[in-house]
This record gives sequence, structure tokens and C-alpha cells, in this order.
Amino acid sequence: MNSFKKRTAQRIGAVSVILACIASPASWFVAREGEEDVIVSLAIEESGRLLRDRNALDLHQADTARAASAARSIAGGLFDIAEIYDRDGRKLAEAMTREGEAVEQHLPKHGSPGYTDASYESLELPGNHWVLRVFVPLRGSASGASGPVTGYFEGVRVVPAWQREHIFSSSLTVALMVCLASLLCGAAVYPVVVHLSSDNERKAREVLDSHISMMEALGRAIAKRDSDTGAHNYRVAWISAGIAERMGLKGADMQALIAGSFLHDVGKIGIPDGILLKPGKLDDVEFGIMRTHVAQGEQIVTGMGWLDGANEVVAAHHEKWNGSGYPRQLAGAAIPLAARIFAVADVFDALCSKRPYKEPMGFDAAMAILEKDTGSHFDPSVMAVFKPMALEIFNRLANSAESDTRQLLEDRVRKHFEM
Repeated sequence: MNSFKKRTAQRIGAVSVILACIASPASWFVAREGEEDVIVSLAIEESGRLLRDRNALDLHQADTARAASAARSIAGGLFDIAEIYDRDGRKLAEAMTREGEAVEQHLPKHGSPGYTDASYESLELPGNHWVLRVFVPLRGSASGASGPVTGYFEGVRVVPAWQREHIFSSSLTVALMVCLASLLCGAAVYPVVVHLSSDNERKAREVLDSHISMMEALGRAIAKRDSDTGAHNYRVAWISAGIAERMGLKGADMQALIAGSFLHDVGKIGIPDGILLKPGKLDDVEFGIMRTHVAQGEQIVTGMGWLDGANEVVAAHHEKWNGSGYPRQLAGAAIPLAARIFAVADVFDALCSKRPYKEPMGFDAAMAILEKDTGSHFDPSVMAVFKPMALEIFNRLANSAESDTRQLLEDRVRKHFEM
């Protein structure tokens, strides 16, 4: 299992477990409430039937005999305590079983009834007694549910052990089913997420491959006009990425640095051959024209979507730490970090490489120039990172063909572009 699939499985599993932990207790509570509602509804219906049979729906203070008869008939059935009140809330009769007597003293006391809707409460009492207490307003049989209240019935049922076990097992079954459903949903979602992510990753790689190909195509276009530019682009992009890794750059910042380093001289496409390929030193006018490659490079990469990040290096790769560079004379931290990193890599490679107009410098001579210009041309913090790794870079690139440097850069591209 690759790291993505492992992370996906862990996250979906964690979410499924969390949902199960939340949903299972909730379903337990709902199932128990449902069981209570069934018991209470049945008890209310049965008590109403008995009260109708005893003609005890419309009671007055003088109807104690009828009320007592009705209470006795109800107690011992679904209820262990039965209390009947007249329309004014005066108790007319009370009857209870032995179980009712055991819990009666622990029941919360209340005043005279005056409610208009049936309700109930679930109570846990001392002695491990679970009771359901119902409150039912009575209405004459002819008046219906919307008629005036003609009395009150209050009943207490001590839930027996067998019924408690039944409610427990039913609620547990529902909770376990909900828990299993949550876990199964996670298991069902996992392959769908993996498939969609894999498909999305494949398409993203195709887009990225096209971007990299476009970057290389631009690089080859520059190389057609400047024979050394192709290998130089690979080398400086690889060196810059190595420095940036030591400095902690990653993600979009690293990608922008690599693209900018590779395309830093893209503006040279617009420089006339007579100036670009001149073997000797450029005069002031020619040098002024050569400098325009920075602005032309900015125009090329700006607005190209993912290449917008390359703009920092393309626009500022000739700026200097002391502000004497061009085209904007930026100084210090005003120069983008990517451009400051690239400046070190660019000059080091230029000094150590063979050019049509010069032979390559040795390592010590090249480093002497870079150290002399630290604080004027180069950012001291970048040089502090580069110096310990410079000799290894020099030895690695010595006598390397363009294909070798291309492979080095490709390895870093695949690492930082997550290919």
C-alpha cells in the first residue's frame, strides 16, 4: 500500500470510527426513547379503556367510589400506581401494587395537576428501580381530544427486569447496526476515493508533464540561439534547487525557483544574433540592448499561469545585493530570495564552465571571486549555505555532458513537482 492509500485508509477509518462513536450512542438513546414511547402509549391507551369501562372520564368530588374502582382496576395491570383526580385537581382515588409501594416514597412530589396534554417522565430511583410516570388529562368520551379537561390520571409503571433486558437488547442491536453501517460506509467510500484521487493524480501529472515539456521547449529554443545555454540552464536550475533545499524551500516556492532558474535567460530570444553571438566584448550600446533580455523575459513568462512564479528569477537575476544591479537596482531583502539564490548558482556555473570566449576556472579561483563579492553582489546568508556544498557541486558537474545535467535536474523536478 503506497503512502497515499495508507493515509486515505487511515483518515476514512478515523472518520468512520468517529461517526460510529457519535451515531451509536445517539441511536441507543433514540431506540430507548422509542421503546419508552411504546410502553407509555400502550399504558395510556389501556388506562383510557379501563376508565371508559368504569365510566370514570368525567369525575366530580363526589365520585370517589367510581374513581376508586377505576384505580384498583388499573393498578396491577400496566401500572403499579394509579391516581385519579377530578377536574379541579383534587385526588379522588389511589391504588398501588407492592412494587408501587416500594417506589412511592421516592417519587418527586408535585402540586395539583393542571395540564392539558399527556406527558411522561423516565426516572431512575433508589434500589435500581426504573419507573415511567405518565400524566394524562381526562376528557369526556363525547368531547374528543379538544374538549375540556374533566379529570386527571397519573400512573407509575415500575419497568420489570425482563422488559429492561428487552429494551437493552433492542437498543444495543440498533446501536451495533448503526456502528456497523458507519464502518461499512467507510469501507465502501474508500475505493471510490482512491479511484477518483488516482484519476485526478493521473490527470494532474499529465498537465504537469505538459508544463515541464513547455518549459524545456522554451529552454531548447534559447539554446538554438546560444549554444551553451541549454547545458547551463540544467546546471544552474539543479544548483539553485540544491541550495534552496538546504534553506528549507519547498512546494510552490521551490517549483517557481526551478522554473525561473531554467528560464532565466528566456528573454534572449529577442536579442539580435549580432549581439547575442558576438565573440568579443560588447560596447555600451550593445550592452544596453543585451540588458533588455530581462524585460523581454518578464513579458514572456508573465500571464502563463504556472510560469508566473518564474517571474521572480527572470525579472531579478541580474540584481545585486548592494543595489548596483539591473534593471530596477533592488538591494538586500528587496530582491526576491529565489533570485538571490539563483545569482550565486549562475555566477558559480559561469566561472566554472567553458565558454566560447574563456576557459573554465578552477574551484579555488571561482570561490575566491564569489567570496570577494559576498555582501556586494551576493546575499551573505545564501553564500553561507552554498560554501559547504560548493566543492561537491563542482566535482559532480565536472566534465558532465548535457544529458547528465538534464538527468540531475529531472530527478529534482520529479521530487519537488511530486511526479
